[in-house]
Amino acid sequence: MSDLRETALASKAWPFEEARRVLKRYSKSPPEKGYVLFETGYGPSGLPHIGTFGEVARTAMIKRAFEEISDIPTKLVSFSDDLDGMRKVPGNVPNAEMMEEHLQRPLSVVPDPFGTHDSFGAHNNAMLCRFLDTFGFDYEFVSSSEFYRSGEFDDVLRRCVERYDDIMAIMLKSLREERRQTYSIFLPIHPETGRVLYVPMKSVNVADHTITFDDEDGKEWTLPVTGGNVKLQWKPDFGARWAALGVDFEMYGKDHSTNTPIYDGICRVLGAKAPEHFTYELFLDENGQKISKSSGNGVSIDEWLTYASAESLSYFMYQKPKTAKRLFFDVIPKAVDEYHQQLRAYPGQEPKAQLNNPVWHIHGGDVPASTLVVPFAMLLNLASVSGAEDKETLWGFIGRYAPDASAESHPDLDQAAGFAVRYFNDFVKPTRSFRAPTDQEREALEALRAELVAYDGPVEDEALQSIVYSVGRERFDPMRAWFTALYEVLLGASQGPRFGGFIALYGVDETVALIDKGLAGELA
Repeated sequence: MSDLRETALASKAWPFEEARRVLKRYSKSPPEKGYVLFETGYGPSGLPHIGTFGEVARTAMIKRAFEEISDIPTKLVSFSDDLDGMRKVPGNVPNAEMMEEHLQRPLSVVPDPFGTHDSFGAHNNAMLCRFLDTFGFDYEFVSSSEFYRSGEFDDVLRRCVERYDDIMAIMLKSLREERRQTYSIFLPIHPETGRVLYVPMKSVNVADHTITFDDEDGKEWTLPVTGGNVKLQWKPDFGARWAALGVDFEMYGKDHSTNTPIYDGICRVLGAKAPEHFTYELFLDENGQKISKSSGNGVSIDEWLTYASAESLSYFMYQKPKTAKRLFFDVIPKAVDEYHQQLRAYPGQEPKAQLNNPVWHIHGGDVPASTLVVPFAMLLNLASVSGAEDKETLWGFIGRYAPDASAESHPDLDQAAGFAVRYFNDFVKPTRSFRAPTDQEREALEALRAELVAYDGPVEDEALQSIVYSVGRERFDPMRAWFTALYEVLLGASQGPRFGGFIALYGVDETVALIDKGLAGELA
């Protein structure tokens, strides 16, 4: 066993902990299907949101960790339940009126309100695949409609008929008495209207694997459960899909956690071993509400990628998956800077620490070097005080601070400069609020100005930070009040960068001029 594998087998990073649970399934013999299957699910009732991406990103991290500790081949499947009936029209799509007449029809046949694909389900599936391809995931996409209609699911569907009473026994325990009277695991798709029907079964016929039911108008129908004529209710579908595919691992949100015994039980009734699971906490918007595909609240994947790199989003997803997190625009700068902090730390770390570093899991062990020599938060402040409308303006300052840096040699920095200008203009600029200094703060700012005017030393972070700190230490207790004054008077924000570094980047003379504006009331 290699030293790295031995270290990985002992790593406490959560992807390795999950990978070891999956590996334990095959401690005696490898899987008969020849590979370990990781699955993620997607309900295309709305546009894919960032939580959908997070599920795939985190599963991919566990898959990478598994590949480090085992030689068993792996596969990642992204499964879309596009045979599900459209229960309501999403609130964030065009031509919503047109969709009303297609309620309860499978998403794979509901017309696409965007007019770009054969169906609404196909549109959302294409968006999901585009996002996953953007991030370079190695996955296989599976459509529920094709899975049911192609015959791939037929053996398990026939087994559902043969073991109908056992599956119903599992389901009925979880239902209210009223719901029990009409519940069936099978949802027929009406041969004439194409709608997914929620109707009781008159009979489930083992001899020919058909179901008999009355539709909403009282007409009796008998349909085979195979060939896409019938779909399973969503809870039985979970367990049956696991059995059909031989799923070894699937993660899902906390809102599914109470259903885990149901999914597992149905999978076992159908003759398969239930997979390992991982329950993650939900993402919340700025108001603390769960983000939703149909309402489109929170941050979309496209929106994150408008203001920051794909890797920073993966970093955000790695952090504490069992803790609920606000997912709004103000988390982006912090994620960018922390991701690059971890990149810079990685080369000097021991193997054990490297395997615990999020960037190992983001990049699958092939970790690049960071070229972001100026923090993203600092670039935002620079954009603020310089009124930058484009990244070239920021490069004018960056070139003086880091003369050896260029867009070609420091692509991370060049990309971040463009993101910073965009983020500043869209989010920071509209909310800036400058104030006039108090008498104590005015005296301190005047003293700082005088120190900077007299300064003839190197324009370096530490030297300039010492001046800032010295001025504040003589006048403020706690020191936090001094830095708050600098940020609120000069930058129009309640928080800001390490101020010595900011002066080094912006320039000593320019900072003196900024202080003059603050003292003269030209900023407030």
